Amino acid sequence: MKNFIWILLCSLAVPVMATENLTIERIFESPALEGSSPNSVKVSPDGKRVTFLQGKSTDYERYDLWEYNISTGKTQMLFNSDDLHSGPESLSDEEKARRERMRLSGSGIVNYFWSDDGTALLFPLAGDAYYFRLGDEKAQKILDTDAFETDIRFSPKANFISYVREQNLYIKDISTLTETQLTFDGEGTIKNAMAEFVAQEEMGRMTGYWWSADESKIAFTQVDESPVEEITRSEIYADSIKMINQRYPSAGTPNVKVKLAIKDIASGDTQWVDLGEEQDIYLARVNWMKDNHTLTYQWESRNQQHLELRAYDTQSNKQNVLLTEASNTWVNLNDDLHFLNDQKHFIWASEKSGFKHLYLYKNDGALVRQLTQGDWVVDEIEAIDEKKGLVYFTGRADTPLEKHIYSVSIAGGDILKISQNSGTHAPSFSDDASVYVDKFSTTNTPWQVSLHQADGKHLAWLSENSIKAGHPLADLQQDWIEPTLDSFMTEDGVELYYRLYKPKKIQGKHPVIVYVYGGPHAQVVTNSWGGNRGLLMQYWAKLGYVVFSVDNRGSNYRGKGFEDPLYKKMGSTEVEDQIAGVKFLRKLPYVDAQRIGIYGHSYGGYMSLMSMFKAGEYFQAGVAGAPVTDWSLYDTHYTERYMGNPQQDEDAYIGSSVFPYAKNLTGDLMIYHGMADDNVLFTNSTKLYKHLQDLAIPFESMDYPGKKHSIRGKQTGIHLYHTITNFFNRHFDMK
Repeated sequence: MKNFIWILLCSLAVPVMATENLTIERIFESPALEGSSPNSVKVSPDGKRVTFLQGKSTDYERYDLWEYNISTGKTQMLFNSDDLHSGPESLSDEEKARRERMRLSGSGIVNYFWSDDGTALLFPLAGDAYYFRLGDEKAQKILDTDAFETDIRFSPKANFISYVREQNLYIKDISTLTETQLTFDGEGTIKNAMAEFVAQEEMGRMTGYWWSADESKIAFTQVDESPVEEITRSEIYADSIKMINQRYPSAGTPNVKVKLAIKDIASGDTQWVDLGEEQDIYLARVNWMKDNHTLTYQWESRNQQHLELRAYDTQSNKQNVLLTEASNTWVNLNDDLHFLNDQKHFIWASEKSGFKHLYLYKNDGALVRQLTQGDWVVDEIEAIDEKKGLVYFTGRADTPLEKHIYSVSIAGGDILKISQNSGTHAPSFSDDASVYVDKFSTTNTPWQVSLHQADGKHLAWLSENSIKAGHPLADLQQDWIEPTLDSFMTEDGVELYYRLYKPKKIQGKHPVIVYVYGGPHAQVVTNSWGGNRGLLMQYWAKLGYVVFSVDNRGSNYRGKGFEDPLYKKMGSTEVEDQIAGVKFLRKLPYVDAQRIGIYGHSYGGYMSLMSMFKAGEYFQAGVAGAPVTDWSLYDTHYTERYMGNPQQDEDAYIGSSVFPYAKNLTGDLMIYHGMADDNVLFTNSTKLYKHLQDLAIPFESMDYPGKKHSIRGKQTGIHLYHTITNFFNRHFDMK
């Protein structure tokens, strides 16, 4: 759910203040208004080139692979996706779900892998795979079957590719094209080497298998889905209805049973790792140590208040606990475990101080030193240069609204800030950490991509993307509205950050649209490019709206203490802080206190409902997109992390449901939902429809046949954006 903040926002009417160029239709047309925007930027392992995906000028959602040659400074297309596969792609249901959870959209080349030595590329495409060795004339279709393979990737030394087919794990020798099946019992409810639903959707673990660096072994999961409740849901399309039997682990119900195994490639022998007597647990992460015989895994308790990093020695079959994390609320997962090449140390990220920071440990779990500290958070480790003894990471040492690049010595010492421009930096380092590609933006600057030395020195532009003559945004600059990023103090002394767009021409009192997400592991107010959402905010401001967002308690990058207040109180603290935002707005002389609307999608949809139902005196109109309405309908890992188990915490679930408060609705409400949503099930909305109808309370709805949680698609997006803006225009008399 956390990653849907950016997805759906706004829409159009044809009001007085609209500009000729900025329309909903134009926002979705090619070329993209934000200009060239490379995706999946990677420095090749040999450090000679930078590769990235870029949409075609005729269709910005169909991606080709491009390269920038570092020595020559030349940028050129490396692969045209039409040469690999043309026409529509037929995706399996498993791949559709996987892409939805990876937030992969578009067509053509949507993902690619470099071999570890930088001499070859692998393209998973339409369920098959293409292999290209640099210097060859064309790519070889290395995987071509009637089945649909998923999770296709190189082995560490690129001697094999590995993949999952029909719930079993396979490898293929690249030189001989010999395929070897590694597991044989995957069928029905047994799935080998596949991440279960909650691992993908809520833990951020998209795979179920892990190679050792020397290619001698593969660790893999085996999940048994039989304990998970099988629900029957409908996927409603324009001309048909599919009845789907889906194993969906609703809060308080059984999860899958998970096992962890290690396959020896040469002998074919399998070792099973003893995960302990308690079977109702989560397998959060799996990583090999550099010695190639020690496998580590992160064991997480069902209530997510206890996390153990365990090490299993494949030579002795012994295991031990290296370290533990504990919390009275929940322990957040991260991907910042890095084993060093010296085979003696690892770096680990922990929130035990109240803020996420980096720590150096010995491989036996003994703490050596804390590397970063302070009342700010580390985002993630970006690279480690062991020769120079430096860790490169992104974090919020300057402000929670911006992400910057820093370095710190493994030996300890002061933190050095590397990125200098104010805004948001998303770096991709080379394997040796000598150079990095920086993807940078601000609220007013679309993504720029540049090459830098590790110390920050600018080497070259890959995509300067400056807004000058010829840039798609150039014609809009005269009327461009720069939002204000600032903070205010609540009545009880909490500092909250906000973003505010106001019309260039103030004429009396203006209506407000509050865009909200409000849930954990997300942040709305940042100094970064807002994509279509930001462009829609521009459009709304041109229509005469004040557009406002505030990050309430529970949101990300403010430390664990800022998140914890929503524990077992979802829909309470967040609403209080959104009310504080409205109180702040009411003090502005150009705000019409009687015309304040709220809009959000996913958790934001839930927030729109709770704000309308619990704080109708502050919000006169609301749009709720794909909302959770009853947390007992949502999945185990996400919901129980914040709400506890409904079997023991029934009162918390009742208090966080929208249903006890729906009778208080006084304003205008619209709800929309994708009718094939397998994340926030459509049942959430249909239950509320029936409840409001039983209460004889009018509301509006718009449902989208065949659409999943993200409600993707250009034409669908245009329709949705029109629908939402027309709703606010109609109810706020914006004609």
